[in-house]
Amino acid sequence: MTHTKMSRLYILVLGAFALGLDAYVMAGLLPKVAADLHTSESAAGQMVTVFTLCYALAAPVFATALAGRPARTILTTALLLFTAANALTALAGSLAVLLVARAIAGIGAGVYSPIAAATAASLAGEERRGRALALVMGGMSIGTVIGVPLGVLLADQVGWRGTLWLITALGALAVVGVLLGLPRLPAAPPPPLRERVRILARRPVAAIAGVSLLSGVASLGLYTYLAPFLADAGGIHQTLGAMWAWGAGGVAGSLLIGRIVDRTGKPYAVVTVILVLLCLAHLLLPSAAGASWALTFPLIVWGAAGWALQVPQQHQLIAARPDQAPVAVSLNSSAVYLGSALGSALGGVTLAAGVAPADLPYCTAALAAVGLLLHLVLVRAPRRARAPECLPRETAPAGDQ
Repeated sequence: MTHTKMSRLYILVLGAFALGLDAYVMAGLLPKVAADLHTSESAAGQMVTVFTLCYALAAPVFATALAGRPARTILTTALLLFTAANALTALAGSLAVLLVARAIAGIGAGVYSPIAAATAASLAGEERRGRALALVMGGMSIGTVIGVPLGVLLADQVGWRGTLWLITALGALAVVGVLLGLPRLPAAPPPPLRERVRILARRPVAAIAGVSLLSGVASLGLYTYLAPFLADAGGIHQTLGAMWAWGAGGVAGSLLIGRIVDRTGKPYAVVTVILVLLCLAHLLLPSAAGASWALTFPLIVWGAAGWALQVPQQHQLIAARPDQAPVAVSLNSSAVYLGSALGSALGGVTLAAGVAPADLPYCTAALAAVGLLLHLVLVRAPRRARAPECLPRETAPAGDQ
């Protein structure tokens, strides 16, 4: 790959990094945001809900409306929306303004992400497509795993608004890079919403997407309220260590899962094991919170399971509907983000109803167990034989949520 092509890919990676940071850093900033806006943590947690909900539901509508325009135009529009929304978040003086800003940021992020991946694949050519996609997805993963703890650390020094100004600056840099560095490439239209709904009506696809949705509810439902959980369960008021442990597990899970699925050729069995580990990790969290060394293990397992799950899930989806693979995979992505939105919303409702933050992992473990039951009952094991052949390596994402 030429130096020019690589520099263009890194422009897309920068935008993906900003997206990954923005999507998850708000959970770490939750106590500071709630205190600054004089609201409860359960209410402030809805900023994560509206971001992920707009990513999952509203973004496909906007992406469809922009279909047919050059990729550079769509990417620039999405990044401008994302950047303006983060500036508004940094300036928000009330919860209402904050929620509106997070909704707009979610739309911008949801439009940018799939078009950036498609543009990277087009720039790289068929022989380098997998590496290009891995770079863009890796940017989002690094933004989450490394950027989030750094963002929280920055907030300790300059306040949570300072972290949002950093994300705004990253978005602005990405806008300049896209305008100056990307050629005019045609963008393939995203799958119409009607087609997504029609595919979802098929039982195998609906069951697999349902498992992804429940895993999203469990994972982000707890991650959004990680700070209150740590304070209540273990008297821990610094979330950085826990975020690093969770992030380290996420990196390991996203890097290793592809090889595991390829070598075993049994994505159904891999999903089963991952869901069991997710349940166990959440169940262990409350009792382990009293000691930092003991807490590290379930955090790492939780992070690894959450980021690893979607690769074998996509194998199963493509095996179930090889004729509609792109639609099925995009539907699964929407299910994950919808589950994330529901998780942060239900977590806030659960805490507002009087459930102690220390007990929240028991609720999320129960949801993960429901996902495991759905997987065992409605997702058929025989599909595992077809999955490896049906999924080109370049379609597998770097991670989860």
